[in-house]
Amino acid sequence: MSWFEITNAETVDSPALLIFKDRMEQNIQTAINRLEGDVSRFRPHIKTNKTPEVCQALMQAGVTQFKCATIAEAEMLAQVCAKDILLAYQPVGPKINRWIALQQRYPNAVFACLTDNKLTAKALADAHAAANLTAKVYIDVNNGMNRSGIEVNKVAALVNQLMQLPNLSIIGLHVYDGHIRKPSADERKAASDAAFEPVEQLQKVLQQQYQRTFRIIAGGSTTFAAHAQRKNVICSPGTFIFWDAGYQQLMPEEPFEWAAVLITRVISVINDTTITTDLGHKSVAAENPQPRVKFLNAPNAEPIGQSEEHMVVKVPDSSHYQPGTLLYAIPIHICPTVALYNTLQVVENHKVVGSWKVVARDRFIHI
Repeated sequence: MSWFEITNAETVDSPALLIFKDRMEQNIQTAINRLEGDVSRFRPHIKTNKTPEVCQALMQAGVTQFKCATIAEAEMLAQVCAKDILLAYQPVGPKINRWIALQQRYPNAVFACLTDNKLTAKALADAHAAANLTAKVYIDVNNGMNRSGIEVNKVAALVNQLMQLPNLSIIGLHVYDGHIRKPSADERKAASDAAFEPVEQLQKVLQQQYQRTFRIIAGGSTTFAAHAQRKNVICSPGTFIFWDAGYQQLMPEEPFEWAAVLITRVISVINDTTITTDLGHKSVAAENPQPRVKFLNAPNAEPIGQSEEHMVVKVPDSSHYQPGTLLYAIPIHICPTVALYNTLQVVENHKVVGSWKVVARDRFIHI
């Protein structure tokens, strides 16, 4: 029996997302081992899993600090008593009030968020002052991603401005270099080193000027290996927990294992070389072109079309399939795939033994 097969598939409707608990736990340990066991340098991003039980597994492994992308994810972390929560996002508009309310509801957690400009930082400081709180922030540094953040050569001036604001405390620098997707590990490390060097110099300048520590949180999955070698950097990968076919194709040398598997069933045999499964847009991340999955037990099957509830698949010989045939697949992109499921089906010893609610797929929990 292959590692991904389950013995009680007849009890699991499809499509469904299976989580192989032992492989997930091994991925956690592999990530920690990469940091030589130093969990103080590990701040995993929970945007991938969005699930309390997964975060609790990280905590059981010694993790105390987390990164997230939404207010709901931050609240889910607070609900499981995470001690240190970074919202890797800059709150604006009504989100600032929600951010304040979250801190008031969960006073035992330490919360911080990102900022990259004085206008938003002042709005954060003013809102926190009104609530008798101090806004803890990391400066969001743009070192090439060009998605958010302030350019490296402008950070020192911004820090000087923000240091004048009451009720605001700058903890450090946040750097996400997800644009680095070179085809080899050596190329990715070289690109990461080049992009990080001015950030490291900036940190030295700031620490010399203000005579205090400026922490650096850096990287995601593609540069985790590079940043893990920098002793002064806190690493924040997210996909490592479940892994996916996209990163496996880009980085086959990475030691992480697939821990999340989609199950889908054939619902129609169209002709001699075409079948249709129940794995539609609503069941697997659809932002990438086809193929959006890699079939484990049908390696020659090729997705060629998709609609909301259907995936059309080209196969060498459709006589090997019939309505009800079970297929196992790895998504190209696991993070938005998880967000499509209310629950994750937990597998132990080739059997689905329970389910975990994907609590933070919702945009609101209580706040």
